[in-house]
Amino acid sequence: MGIINVTPDSFYSESRTQSHDDIALKAKKMLDEGADWLDLGAYSTRPGADDVTPAEEIERLRTGMRAIRSVAPDAIVSIDTFRADVARQAVEELGADMINDISGGLLDDDMPSTIAKLKVPYVLMHTRGTPATMQQLTDYRDVTGDVLAELARRIDIFGMAGVNDIIVDPGFGFAKTVEQNYRLLRDLEAFHVFERPLLVGVSRKSMIYRTFGTTPDEALNGTTVINTIALMAGASVLRVHDAKEAAEAVKIVELTYNDKTWLHLE
Repeated sequence: MGIINVTPDSFYSESRTQSHDDIALKAKKMLDEGADWLDLGAYSTRPGADDVTPAEEIERLRTGMRAIRSVAPDAIVSIDTFRADVARQAVEELGADMINDISGGLLDDDMPSTIAKLKVPYVLMHTRGTPATMQQLTDYRDVTGDVLAELARRIDIFGMAGVNDIIVDPGFGFAKTVEQNYRLLRDLEAFHVFERPLLVGVSRKSMIYRTFGTTPDEALNGTTVINTIALMAGASVLRVHDAKEAAEAVKIVELTYNDKTWLHLE
């Protein structure tokens, strides 16, 4: 899943694209380098990011979708949003194929019913609070057990609303300390308890660059290492800024083990 950010303030500066031509160029490059689909976001969820109105968010997404469709009319595009009405417009008006919600529906009570009506796949990610408060909400008795329990409750809520096609995301970097992120990585196989595809999004995040006292610009190698660990633990989807390196990791893991059933990649 290749990340396309149509924002001026995403945490990784190289991922920011706003003009039609820049978005189109990045989308084509990602798909050419091995991305299976694209994740288009118009609201930065990094701590301290500026608020964006729903109208501005959908206008940015409209620009992004037009650019992507101009170079890849058949590409699968997910929309990274926590707002139900933005999700609805993105699918019904812009032709998006799925929704990726960093809040798992916690930031908009209408999300479960909206996704059920839209009948599109939904990435349900774990977090706590809002992007502004999440890093103060890292008090877990047992981070893996608590995250699993909180995800289970959200999955039940969406299931009761009629949503069946759910991809689970443990939410690396969201309401977790660096140490908690690595505990979740170590315990990643536990998330197969949900019997749903597992998405891992660690690309250039602070769990990597803070470990080495560097920056997101210098976090590609660490990203590839974690992506490889995640694949070996059965991750089905890698959400990445760097499609070529991620596609190579997938290929090498497949060639090494040659048993996709064991890897949960089918």
